Amino acid sequence: MTWNGEELDIEAYFARLGHTGGAKPDLDTLRLLHREHVAAIPFENLEMMLGRPVPLDLPALQQKMLHKRRGGYCYEQNLLFAAALEHIGFDVTGLAARVRVGASSTRAVTHMVLKVEADGEAWHCDVGFGADGLLEPIPLRGGVETQQGEWRFGLRQEDEDVLVLRTWSSGGWFDLYAYTQERRLPVDYVVMNHYTSTHPKSSFIRRPVVQRAAPEVRRRLVGDQLTVVHPDGSVDERSVPVGELRDVLDREFGIELDADDSAELIRVHYAGA
Repeated sequence: MTWNGEELDIEAYFARLGHTGGAKPDLDTLRLLHREHVAAIPFENLEMMLGRPVPLDLPALQQKMLHKRRGGYCYEQNLLFAAALEHIGFDVTGLAARVRVGASSTRAVTHMVLKVEADGEAWHCDVGFGADGLLEPIPLRGGVETQQGEWRFGLRQEDEDVLVLRTWSSGGWFDLYAYTQERRLPVDYVVMNHYTSTHPKSSFIRRPVVQRAAPEVRRRLVGDQLTVVHPDGSVDERSVPVGELRDVLDREFGIELDADDSAELIRVHYAGA
């Protein structure tokens, strides 16, 4: 199996998601698991902030995201999701994208996306893009638009082989990332992960980033700034004192840091604490 699905502790995965009932390789199951995964497992880069490597082997992913109340970033999230889908019987293909959010120039291919076959159609799945990310799969074809909770998403065909995932904001359509359907293998994500988690120009090694997508609001903690974005474009923002950091991670994002990790995170990244 490409994604080591046979090694996944599927019961632990279902427990982490709060999933009850059966699971079979059909569209209803794919939609439900995608929603549950996004709701249960937040986006975060805290391992990098604690000076640790980001292993992508399945035992490490399970230990972190299933047996602890922790999240992960795109490779961790989508590799775990791919293993779960493969275990259930879905046909899963790895893809990769160039992130465009706020970009003024072309970025490297560093984001992981999944193509999943269900009910005779290919679906774009991505449980690892953070606050602006999809809540559910969308059909993998240009011209698609969908409403998910209070948020709108669309796939635009940019040229012969490039698709662009967009979300609607108060200012109109906003590009999230662009990708092709070139197949990627687990080893490709190991290389991407090495760059993203270690390169001096990677945005993920500069400051803590924690995000959570939900049907009604999009939550972000970047550094010490907690931001809640509403569908009408309004934004609530405040600074989080270091004394509240551990509680905010738990309450707003569902992340449990033990006392040692919390103290180390504050020592390294919150000057003057």
